[in-house]
Amino acid sequence: MTYLPYRNDIETPEEGEQESIDGIIKGMTQETQTVEKRQGHAVRASHAKSTACVIGEMVVPADLPPELAQGLFAKGGTYKVAVRFAQGPGENLGDRVSTHRGMAIKVFGVEGEKLPGHDAPTQDFVFASGTTFPAGTAAGFLSQAKKIGLTTPMPEGVKSAASSIARNINKVLNAVTGSPSPTLDFYGHPFSHPLDDYYFSQCPIRYGDHVAKLGAFPVAAEQLALDDWQLDPHQDEDGFRHAAIAYFDRHDAVFELRAQLWANAETQPIEDTSVEWPAQDSEYRTIATIRLPRQAAYGPERVRYFDEVMTFRPAHSLAVHRPLGGVMRARMQVYQALSDFRHRENGVTAANTASIDEIPA
Repeated sequence: MTYLPYRNDIETPEEGEQESIDGIIKGMTQETQTVEKRQGHAVRASHAKSTACVIGEMVVPADLPPELAQGLFAKGGTYKVAVRFAQGPGENLGDRVSTHRGMAIKVFGVEGEKLPGHDAPTQDFVFASGTTFPAGTAAGFLSQAKKIGLTTPMPEGVKSAASSIARNINKVLNAVTGSPSPTLDFYGHPFSHPLDDYYFSQCPIRYGDHVAKLGAFPVAAEQLALDDWQLDPHQDEDGFRHAAIAYFDRHDAVFELRAQLWANAETQPIEDTSVEWPAQDSEYRTIATIRLPRQAAYGPERVRYFDEVMTFRPAHSLAVHRPLGGVMRARMQVYQALSDFRHRENGVTAANTASIDEIPA
């Protein structure tokens, strides 16, 4: 297999991209203000409701092949990690509104040149369920943000109904065609267990001498045994959180971190995140193992730190893993602006956490 090399000129910003980014920031700030008025507190503009806040280790094997032994993964080693699992909406909704999910990973003890403005020895990977980000481009991201902004003031029952419609249509689509819609999944994700889900970068990043998309795949037997688990949200509106807490009370969670290298510029675009990179061009291959041991996954002090203080951003990155494409260029500005707004509104000083020892037990 031949993989394409990273080059400084592989990105092609679309015309008017900065105007789109400015629009995203404006719209999502207004969304946050709407939620703040309702809840009396500013929350994340996406992935507001956490389900588990945990720590563990990431082990990079020493025998990766050259094309995978790049950047952070260039040599074997063990790194401490903090991981935040969360539901998709930028507000604290009941779990009847089951949309896409997030898995944010902060890797500690990372040495090497960082992106400008990042001064901690860390690398963040911000993942979500679904292999693609349906918005595709910064302009699409703006359009999506406007739609979400229109629905934010609506009653929770309306959002629940919309989520149910999207989920049921996607279930039928998957049964008929075998190809569920990423857009429908974004708005209506199955009532599956959050620790038995797959999480993806959705957007490409530089991968040393190459380019890659990343994914986290559950592999522990106890996680795979949850394939048939289904939440009944009518019995527990915080059921995903309670399921994750119960899991970590008894079991370790293990995810393989895998990379899908860029191999075909025609079928694996850098700028359009709505296109799934075909497996026949390049498969996801394991580059590390993340082990999250049994622990109290939702202690109040730790949750407050994860939710209110600590920040996860694509811009918290090594230069050799810098985010690529219009959606990522947008995210680097949007995450910063929305985090600044949220922390300012709440009177909380944001932390670019440099050591796992700063996280409460």
